[in-house]
Amino acid sequence: MRNNSIAKSLLLSAISGRNRLLLMTKLKIGFVQQSCSSDKADNIRKSIAGIADCARQGAQLVILQELHCGIYFCQAEETAMFDLAEPIPGPDTEVFSAAAREHGVVLVTSLFEKRAPGLYHNTSVVFEKDGSVAGKYRKMHIPDDPAYYEKFYFTPGDLGFHPIQTSVGKLGVLVCWDQWYPEAARLMALAGAEMLIYPTAIGWESSDAPSEKERQHGAWFTIQRGHAVANGLPVITVNRVGTEPDWTGVTGGIQFWGQSFVAGPQGEVLHLSSADQEENVVIEIDKQRTEDVRRIWPFFRDRRIDYYGGLTKRYID
Repeated sequence: MRNNSIAKSLLLSAISGRNRLLLMTKLKIGFVQQSCSSDKADNIRKSIAGIADCARQGAQLVILQELHCGIYFCQAEETAMFDLAEPIPGPDTEVFSAAAREHGVVLVTSLFEKRAPGLYHNTSVVFEKDGSVAGKYRKMHIPDDPAYYEKFYFTPGDLGFHPIQTSVGKLGVLVCWDQWYPEAARLMALAGAEMLIYPTAIGWESSDAPSEKERQHGAWFTIQRGHAVANGLPVITVNRVGTEPDWTGVTGGIQFWGQSFVAGPQGEVLHLSSADQEENVVIEIDKQRTEDVRRIWPFFRDRRIDYYGGLTKRYID
């Protein structure tokens, strides 16, 4: 009888430990989908209010959209727009450091960084719950498309693809145009990222035909879900919303399509936001799902790394 009691006690202890472990893998993620204007103070006020709202809903990690402090100034090439940039650390980082500390959340921001005279980056700064800087990522892939003239403003990042270690896990932070590149997602995953995070500013330029708009959005949504599947990781994409005019009058501006979303490690859509409304969203993910999915879909095991050398070439002639 005594042996039975010991066995039962050990079994209950194991079950209890497993339950505690499962609770530890659950993470509440919040994000702020907002519209922006030329009023920087108002944009920051919205972001801070969104952080506070997410924290009230229990978020442990809060993510803001790309370049949330101002308008999407890359619609045209204008040197005066460089005045929007701030050094890191600087006034903008101080504001968001204080917000992370006040609300006790890990916070992912997206800032226009003035690194040196004539040297600027599109930079994501991640703050710990105590307001300290956990790390930063400089956008690596820089587009140059109609109404997205980012090469005029941003120097390509030089920090590589390294997850940022925080109290809620290793965050694979990338930025907008990076989301089209499977290499970036893969390298983050191979370095131990527990999730992929994409602060984003993307929408339709006014001259695009309806059929082209549909194709663009479908491709954007599909490829990021593909990153989730290929790497067995959750993907969180936070996009801005609303219409921002082209202040030069050359185009009709950009209608940002919102639709921030969270996908699970099999590409399943856990949340999809509105196309035209500002939203503060909190959703729970289970990081244990990565382990579970990778056991049944062992893509990392079956990779033929001995034959991938061609990936380092621009093109194979």
